[in-house]
Order: sequence, then C-alpha cells, then structure tokens
Amino acid sequence: MPGDHGSKVDISFAGRFTASAIAACFAEVCTIPLDTAKVRLQLQKNVDAAALPKYRGLLGTAATIAREEGAAALWKGIVPGLHRQCIYGGLRIGLYEPVKSLYVGQDHVGDVPLSKKIAAGFTTGAIAITIANPTDLVKVRLQAEGKLAPGMPRRYAGAMDAYAKIARQEGVAALWTGLGPNVARNGIINAAELASYDQVKQTILKLPGFKDDVVTHLFAGLGAGFFAVCVGSPVDVVKSRMMGDSAYKSTLDCFVKTLKNDGPLAFYKGFLPNFARLGSWNVIMFLTLEQVQKMFVRKPAS
Repeated sequence: MPGDHGSKVDISFAGRFTASAIAACFAEVCTIPLDTAKVRLQLQKNVDAAALPKYRGLLGTAATIAREEGAAALWKGIVPGLHRQCIYGGLRIGLYEPVKSLYVGQDHVGDVPLSKKIAAGFTTGAIAITIANPTDLVKVRLQAEGKLAPGMPRRYAGAMDAYAKIARQEGVAALWTGLGPNVARNGIINAAELASYDQVKQTILKLPGFKDDVVTHLFAGLGAGFFAVCVGSPVDVVKSRMMGDSAYKSTLDCFVKTLKNDGPLAFYKGFLPNFARLGSWNVIMFLTLEQVQKMFVRKPAS
C-alpha cells in the first residue's frame, strides 16, 4: 500500500485487492453526490450572457438536482460506481506495491524515487481502467441523465439495463467509448494520487512528532486529492464530455472543440467541486484503507 514505510508489511495481493476495493467503495458511497454534481457542471455548455446557467456551484447544483429530481438522484450511478471501484479501485491500489517493487527491483533499500512511484501509479491506473471502462461509461451516462421533459422515458432502467442496451444498440466496443481519455485521465490521476500520498506520507513521517497515524493519513490524503485535481482536471472534463455526448469524433476533437467554444478555463470547469470530490474521496479512501488493510497483514510464522 502507498506508504508501507519502515518494515515491509506482508499482505497478499488478494488481501491488498480486497482492502482497496472495500476502501474505494466506501469512499464512493460517501462522495458520489459531489461526483454527480460535478458531471452535470462539466456537461453544462456555456449559455448566452442573458440566460443564467441552470447549475451554479457544487452545492447549488446538488440542491437543484435534489429539488427537481429528488435526493436519490444524487446517488445516480452508484451501482456502476461500485462495480467500478471494486474492479478499478481494487486493481489500481492493489497492484501499486507489487508494480513499484518491480520497477525498483526486489533488493532496493531506502526510499523509492518519486519517478518510480509515478511510473507505478500510471501503470496500475491504466491497466485497471482498461478493464473497468464499461463501468465508468455506464456511471457517466446514468449521472448525466436528468434533463428530461415530462413524459419522456428514461434511457436506461438501471446499470445492468444500460450495459445490455449499450452493447446491443451501439455494439460491445461502445462500452469502451472514451478509453483514450479515460486511460490518460486515470493513469495520470492515479499516479498523482498514489505517488503524492506515498511521498507526502514519507515526508511527514520524517518530521519530528509525526507518526504513522490518522493525522498523517489525513494530511497525505488531502495532498493526494489536491495534486490529482491539478493534473487531472483537463482530462477529466474531456472524458466527461466524450462519455456524456456522442458529438465528438475523438479525444483531440473534444479537446479542440472545448477549447474553441468554451475557452481554456473550461478545462478547469468545476475545479472546486472536483477538489471537494477528490479531496474528500482520497481522505476517506486512504483513512479506510490504512485501517482495513491491517486485517489482511500476514503474521510471520513463529
């Protein structure tokens, strides 16, 4: 796990995977209302100066969704969200330590260089999302749906219906729509999250008075969320737009059109909601993970 400092913690891959999946799912349940609001804000096109945008600010957006569609609408996409966290969260975090060890060599002594942490984070993020992309697509489609005229039927009855309909109507390959920006986004964000958590924790533990406890995990989790949003925001906007709207031909097309139509600041649209979401997500996930993985530590044979 990020931050196995001091003595090497002995946890099997199955243990790491399970602890990571549990922590990621718990963080998802707690923060998905912020994510739903973030997706709606990102998909909102610039309106005429005369007209007020429907969604304004993270909490304003969440309040609008709750008022117009009911509070349960904020948890739209929770089922594919949990599918995603089980697969993606379990793999990207569970594989991080083994891949990092692979990059530095088993007999490495001392602190792992930051470049190796970043490389390991990017690798595990890219592998994990390649497998989990359909869950991400369905989650965004369910979250994006909300602006229906009265009497209009919903596009999907639920997550399983969405997987089946997309495969049937658009072809199985369509479940991997947006894979390019998704691999870029999740590789980059995973590298930023795991490497910065690892690095911040390592740095804090060298300061006098700090030990491997909840306070350290809290600071490291916040640092991970902040770095992840700074680097990942532009690719996140492109990913949400590509998955929520089929008007774009490619990642580059989406990037260019967004830049031309909405200006460069559009790539940091929803920066604060993104940080509120990823910051709180990381804090909850890493705090939970540090506790849960203690249950999976293998005791040395006496």
